[in-house]
Amino acid sequence: MPLPRRRFLQGAGSSIALPALASLGAVRGAVAAETPRPKRMVFIAIGWGVTEETWYPDKTKTGLDWTLPEGLQPLARHKQSITVVQNVFHKHSSDAHNPSMFWLTGADRYGVPGKSFNNTISVDQVAAEQFGRDTRFASLSLCSASAESGHGQMQWNRQGKPQPSIENPVAAYHKLFSDEKTPLEVRQRELERQKSVLDVVLEEARFVSRGLSRDDTDKLDEYFESIREIETRLAKEKQWLAVPKSQPQGLMKEPAAGADGRNEIRITNDLMVAAFQADATRVIGYRMPVDSLLRSLGKPVGGHNMSHYGPGPRMEASQARDRAISELLAGFIDRLQAVKEPDGSSLFDHTSVVLGSNVRSQHYLDNCPTLLTGGGAGIKLGRHIVMPDPKTPLCNVWLTLLKGVGINVDSFGDSTGTVAELIA
Repeated sequence: MPLPRRRFLQGAGSSIALPALASLGAVRGAVAAETPRPKRMVFIAIGWGVTEETWYPDKTKTGLDWTLPEGLQPLARHKQSITVVQNVFHKHSSDAHNPSMFWLTGADRYGVPGKSFNNTISVDQVAAEQFGRDTRFASLSLCSASAESGHGQMQWNRQGKPQPSIENPVAAYHKLFSDEKTPLEVRQRELERQKSVLDVVLEEARFVSRGLSRDDTDKLDEYFESIREIETRLAKEKQWLAVPKSQPQGLMKEPAAGADGRNEIRITNDLMVAAFQADATRVIGYRMPVDSLLRSLGKPVGGHNMSHYGPGPRMEASQARDRAISELLAGFIDRLQAVKEPDGSSLFDHTSVVLGSNVRSQHYLDNCPTLLTGGGAGIKLGRHIVMPDPKTPLCNVWLTLLKGVGINVDSFGDSTGTVAELIA
């Protein structure tokens, strides 16, 4: 069986992680150059859509012949590294007050008879099922506590259950890089205790499963799925229990608490790069703050009120928000391009990044803002793509990215195929 990239020096009952060293790749020369670099995916959610009049490029100028609109001007130095896709949407979308909830799934909220809510697996979690096998964290769900209002949970597992989120950069830093203070033996006992509890619960559930009605059997099946998910998580924790957390090159310092909206996003962007450097995870979802970002820009308006803009202060706040997000994305691209891999490529070359929303503008759910960057999915960059059918499934974009990063799936959500205009 081939050894994973991360090797371990074992002895005296302990394991020491060997970090990814650029010099090691230089010594091995051609071997390092031939080793495929891992793919990564990042999905960054914009709350409440964008300013329609100044964020979208002119639809009459497509391909390579397009001009950055005002809202994307801070990305000018990266124009050849970004692609904007228009005329994509989720046909089942009906909830404009929780724009992140179905953005990555495309699910029909009322798709199950008798239920007032239904969701399906999100595109990031499809990737995490494969990419997460080799990392400490299968994926990360990052947000700001202030992002919860007007967003809705973004990442959903195969059972349509939400993934827990980390609500500030300080907590994310400690989860990723801080040493465990609890002795290893205590953590091992706690995992065994949790496993024992699960065994008892499963045995009792199997006992009561006899003679149940069909509805109760379905509910119990959902319960078993949840238990199996917990079992998987516990097994993964046990696998990494004795492995020290890897650190990124140029160890990142613990961020200060209470950063304002703009700085919070900048710090979180740095954390995402550091997480990829340390190979702690390869899949990240991030719901950016809205209200605190507006406050940090000196705009005394909430995200929801801003979304109902017209000419005047609300529209100016929305436009300022767009420019700030573009500026922060440009800095994120800079950081990804600056991190070099052992084979001489950059982190940017192996990372697929999506910036977008399930909402176009205000509460309109068509033409979802969709900006793609990074070389991880092998898509065409530097382009403006306007799909000829204004009802093209956004899930076609998700399917294209999944296939581009090497995930072997035939469909995703309500996809009808891949986006040929994106495929290099």
